Amino acid sequence: MAFKVPSTVSASPRFTDRLPPHIFFLISAVFHYLGPSFAVLLFASLAPPGVAWLRIASAGLIFGIWRRPWRTFVVLPSRDKAIIIALGAVLAAMNTLFYEAIARLPLATVGAIEFLGPIGLAAWGARTRRNLVALLLAAAGVYVLTDVRIAGALLGYLFAFANCALFMGYIILGHRISAGGAGVSGIDRLGCAMMAATIAALPFGLRDALPAFSHASLLAAAAGVGVSSSVIPYVCDQLAMARLPRATFALLLSLLPASAAMIGFLVLRQVPNPAELAGIALVMVGVALHRVDLAVR
Repeated sequence: MAFKVPSTVSASPRFTDRLPPHIFFLISAVFHYLGPSFAVLLFASLAPPGVAWLRIASAGLIFGIWRRPWRTFVVLPSRDKAIIIALGAVLAAMNTLFYEAIARLPLATVGAIEFLGPIGLAAWGARTRRNLVALLLAAAGVYVLTDVRIAGALLGYLFAFANCALFMGYIILGHRISAGGAGVSGIDRLGCAMMAATIAALPFGLRDALPAFSHASLLAAAAGVGVSSSVIPYVCDQLAMARLPRATFALLLSLLPASAAMIGFLVLRQVPNPAELAGIALVMVGVALHRVDLAVR
């Protein structure tokens, strides 16, 4: 189904329709971890919950200026409003826990653990031998990764696995809003969800974010993290999800652990050892192998 940008957007809808949806996914794959890698650099000045809230709030502000989501929200049916609020809560918790995890563990390790959730979800929705093998491969990869470092970073792994569970919720709810409906596009619904996430994360992150408001450079850097982490990849996800079958989207997700490892190496100088590379490779094979039950879309 082609994604339609509402008339309030200056960009031509024909331009986005002409581009292959895989392009949007590849852009998202880069920025999905590029933004968090910049966030890690901010942890020297701000605690992870503060950086997470600034990321969410800056993205919410951009969506607010760009899409006026409050006007969208009031016209939606009650069921759609509930889905958007749920997605906002998931985004708030997922981003906060993700930042707590990458403050303690390599980006590639956290990125690989994320994908146990989607593969487990596929195995539950479509109980096939292929999905079982995929789940076992991914679980083996995560075991290798956790066995390497778990002795010194137990709390980091708890955050990473909690983030993994929430990542499942993001995929399910993200696909539900990507279809649009009621004259409201998936991106407008995403804007509403980001505003909800800003409010949901407020009690957990505002206090740790306050020091940034007295340092313009920190505030600008945090806003840059928000754009590169929550605006560019989430918008590209919506453009891709709206035109790709869930099975295809799930297959492309196998690129993300490699993206996390590459960006962790280039930006943060996190060099994976052979065991970690083997674990990441097993997760990637598992993600590529699994198949999603399209009925749950």
